[in-house]
Formats: sequence, C-alpha cells, structure tokens
Amino acid sequence: MKLSMPTFNQAAVLVVGDLMLDQYWYGPTTRISPEAPVPVVKVDQIENRVGGAGNVALNLSALGARVGLVAVTGQDEAADTLKSSLSAAGVTCDFQSSEHNKTITKLRVMSRNQQLIRMDFEEGFTDCSEQAVAELFEQRLSDCSVVIFSDYHKGTLKNPAKLIELARAKGKKVLADPKGTDFSKYRGAYLLTPNLNEFEAVVGPCADETSLVAKGHALLKELDIEALLVTRGEHGMTLIRANESELHLPARAREVFDVTGAGDTVISVLAAAFAAGEPLAESVAIANLAAGIVVGKLGTAVVSAPELRRVIQRELGAERGVLSKQQLQVMIEDARAHGEKIVFTNGCFDIIHAGHVEYLEQAKAEGDRLVVAVNGDESIRRIKGSGRPINPVDRRMAVLAGLGSVDWVLSFTEDTPVNLLTELKPDVLVKGGDYRISEVVGGELVKEYGGVVKVLGVVDDCSTTAIVEKIKGQDAE
Repeated sequence: MKLSMPTFNQAAVLVVGDLMLDQYWYGPTTRISPEAPVPVVKVDQIENRVGGAGNVALNLSALGARVGLVAVTGQDEAADTLKSSLSAAGVTCDFQSSEHNKTITKLRVMSRNQQLIRMDFEEGFTDCSEQAVAELFEQRLSDCSVVIFSDYHKGTLKNPAKLIELARAKGKKVLADPKGTDFSKYRGAYLLTPNLNEFEAVVGPCADETSLVAKGHALLKELDIEALLVTRGEHGMTLIRANESELHLPARAREVFDVTGAGDTVISVLAAAFAAGEPLAESVAIANLAAGIVVGKLGTAVVSAPELRRVIQRELGAERGVLSKQQLQVMIEDARAHGEKIVFTNGCFDIIHAGHVEYLEQAKAEGDRLVVAVNGDESIRRIKGSGRPINPVDRRMAVLAGLGSVDWVLSFTEDTPVNLLTELKPDVLVKGGDYRISEVVGGELVKEYGGVVKVLGVVDDCSTTAIVEKIKGQDAE
C-alpha cells in the first residue's frame, strides 16, 4: 500500500460527542506527608487541555481540516475555558448548556513525569435535550462530508440513531468511537472504531485473528454498517469490511509513554484523510501511523500535519535520498516546520573522491539538512566538453545519496542552479574551492531573501579533473 499525505485542507468534519476539560497540576515531590503515606506535591504549574470530543476536534484542526463541534457543557468557567481554547484553534463550537450539571472535568496530579492520582468531577448530563442536540447537529451537517461520534457515555449521544438517520438522509458518512456494550444504537453508521476490549465485550472473546474477523463480519451484517476498525494496542489494528479481505496493521510506536487520547487520534486522522478523498484502507493506515506518534507523548495530545507528513515520508523511504523537485519542495517545507536549517550546494560530482566527501561533511555542518543539486549530463558536456561526464547523472546521484552527510539529491538541466535557488530558497548556499563569495552563482539572490552564502575549504591535490587526467596518462603509457 502506497501512502501519500492527504490534502487535509479539503476535509470538512463535524464532531458530536462528550466534551471534557483535562486539568494537569504539576510539581516536584520531595517528601511524604506526615498525615498519610502519600507524596506531597508542591504544585507550581497548572495546565488546562481540551479532552473527549474536543480532543478529536483539536486533532482535526491541527491537521488543517475544517471542524465543527456539537457538545453539551455546564454553565461554568470550565465551559468558557473549553470554548476559548477550541475557538482559538479554529473549531466552530455549538454547545448546549446544561443548567443542572457541571462541565465534565478530569484532574491529574503529575510529578516527575508520573501521574500520581486522577480525580474526576462528573455527573452524566441527565437533563440533556436530545432534540436540542439534534437541531444543532442538523444545522451543521451541510458544512461537512464526514461525521464523528465521540461517545464517552456521558449523555451527549443518548440517541445516536436519530443523528445517524439525519446524516444518512444528507449523504454524510458517520464514523463512531463507541462506548458501552450496546452497539445496536449505532446501527446504520458507516464505521465503528472499538478497541479490542470494547469489541469483545459485545461479541465475546476472540481466541485468534480468525475468530476476530469472523465475529466482526457477523457484527457488520447485524448492525448494517460498512466497516469495523478494531484497535488492538500493541498488536496494532484490524480493519474488517464486507466482501473484502481484512487488513491487519502492526503497531507503529517505538516507545509508549501515554495512551491517553490515542483513540481520539485514530478516529480524527482517519476521518480527516477519508474526508480529504483518501480510500478507507489508506486512511486507516495513515491513522495507524498517527497513533504511533501520539502514544509517544505525555497526556492528551494532538498530531500535527508536519509530524504526520514526516512519518509518511519515512514510511515511503523519502526521508533521505534522490528526489524530484516537487518531492524536495515538500520535504523542505516539512523540515522548516520542524525548525531545521536548509543548506544547498551544487556541482558535477562526476567521480566522487575524498575531497567531495570532506567538503559535503563541512557543508552539512552549516545546518540541519543538506541538499545537493547535480548538473545533468548535457549541462556537463556544455561546461566541460564532450568527454564528460564519466558517470551518468543517475549513478552520480546514487553515490551522493549513499553519503551520510547528504540528505537529498536532485538533478537540474540548466547550466546554473539559479532557478532551483529561486524556488527552494535554502537558508545557506555553500561552495567549495577558490571562489570568492561574490563569485558564487546565485549568491546575490540568496542574500536578497535573507539567506547566507559561504565558501568552504578544499582538500589539496584532490579533483575530478586531476583524476581523469591521471587515468588518461596511464592509458597513454
């Protein structure tokens, strides 16, 4: 399966579900309380984060999708905090306010990167008006192509069947992150994303993958849904679709720090990719990569588009090596989003020798990412004569791509790299040899947009021309 970065800015997703405020109190622990055998935390930092359905909405917004959120809150400071944070992130909020219940809040006390205790302040929204939620939901349906149900069993989604009916009537696909053991209330949805424990609580224990898939297909028929995505922790995830082979994807996390919000990440990235036009299987694979990112973070967190793009590029083997100009532009954009400095150099690099290796190592030391632009064969013939190059451009680029100092290699057909410099705008342009800075081709252009031009040293008695002449002399003997 070949993955590509979805055009998330083309995606419009509506989230409806249970919203909550995640509070984190941080501080050092240096002693045990004299009142009880518990640590004393001296709180020196308080952080508020958006949780539940709000975290799904923030994940979507971080990817660049257009997001609407329908939820129920109390009439309190927590609700104001949530709305302020979500609105600042570009999420369109439609909240029904409860007069009798407070906004759900979960307080975590943290010390030395460890969670010592969690306190939940919540009561189900017993006075939640199903009709009011449905009206808010219906008003926003025309603004989206995909709907997410983020159900934490707190009361917002007491009657999902009505909402599914409204969504289907307008041709909108519903993706539901279910809770509880009654999945029948999601009948008619497009896809459900239970974790393995939730799935087995409904269908019974699954001794192996064969059993899981068989029970999944039976559930598809029973609930009139198109697909099931069962998330399985360290065993990855499994996509089950009617009349198609199952898709098993391995877990991608290198190190797990916190699984809080991982399910939110999966459904949000899946929905955004799907809404952007990616096929379901590819959308699931991208969501699996995103889950591997988020469990490496502490607490409820989001995955940004640059983070996801980098993981997809690594998956495709495009993080380093020979690229087209279009591919390189994407890689440079991603590198800059991570605060990395781009270094650019160019040349023929016909026969790679020790001088080249040392020069490229010096060039890489000027920044974080080194781009090497290589003259095409025709341009070398124009510059150096009909006997050159010795090696064609694809072989020259392959050798350069194998050097540890080189990140990206591309070729150009013009005699100078000025056009490339105009489009790529590297932070640093370097050349080696006896050049003066004023003689570096493209130097003035780079300095005009605020870049830096540097001339690096050379290795004595080391040049391609000298090597070629020596070989010719030996052949003449």
